Amino acid sequence: MEVETLTGAALRAALPALGRLRASVFRAWPYLYEATPGYEGDYQSAYAESAGAGLVLASVDGEPVGAATCVPLRDETEGVRAPFLAAGLEVDDYFYFGESVLLPAYRGRGVGVAFFERREAHALAVSMAGFACFCAVQRAVDHPARPADAVSLEPFWRRRGYAPMGLSCAMIWRDVGAVEKTSKTMAFWAKRLRG
Repeated sequence: MEVETLTGAALRAALPALGRLRASVFRAWPYLYEATPGYEGDYQSAYAESAGAGLVLASVDGEPVGAATCVPLRDETEGVRAPFLAAGLEVDDYFYFGESVLLPAYRGRGVGVAFFERREAHALAVSMAGFACFCAVQRAVDHPARPADAVSLEPFWRRRGYAPMGLSCAMIWRDVGAVEKTSKTMAFWAKRLRG
């Protein structure tokens, strides 16, 4: 398996593969995300337009099997920046980690760890951000779509040095099988990178 960090034109060329991976992986619990081409194009624009963006791509025999993104928080959407501004935090102090998606057949091989390590290294190389952050969907414990064998990623995130920030934002998408889009609460986690 090859894992590489892409920027600039190489990042932009990999965005269609990112969209396909997001559509596949995020259909599962806990995101239950029904992808739409229009939204995927809008979503990816933050990465295509940011000079500081990075995309970590995992490939096997040239075929993308996983991806993870990162971008200076100042280049993220207003909805993602808003909780930081409301809390009096400087957005330039944070580097935002977007999705981390990996096809099930390739999990358990250390790729998730590599995704975090490479994004942290990228953030340190292209910014003066003191913190890395990401957000994760919050689902009810008794959600009817929760699998009996659902495993929380919180212990994995804590081992990487991340902790809950006590901040959240809302994101809207249509769940698999749903008719209407609904708002989801996304909780932020952060890790100090320097200072």
